[in-house]
Amino acid sequence: MRMHIELDDDLIEKVDDIAGHRGRSAFVRAAIVRAVDQELRWSSLESAAGALSGTEHAWDGDTAAWVREQRRADERRAG
Repeated sequence: MRMHIELDDDLIEKVDDIAGHRGRSAFVRAAIVRAVDQELRWSSLESAAGALSGTEHAWDGDTAAWVREQRRADERRAG
C-alpha cells in the first residue's frame, strides 16, 4: 500500500545521507517497523505495571540476607 507523508527537507537530507536516495523507502519502512514494535512493547509493559502489587516476596525485607540464605542452602556450594 502506498502512503503519502510530508517530511522536512533537512530530515530528508539526513535520511539520504544515511540510506542513500534510492534507499529512502526501505529506511522509512524499517524506522516505522521499529517505532511500532517499541510502542507495542511499551503498551504491554504499561498494561502489566502493577500486576504484582500486593504480593510479598521473601527477599523484600533484607535482600542481602535472603541471598546469603539461598547460597548457604545450596548443597552444591563449595566452602
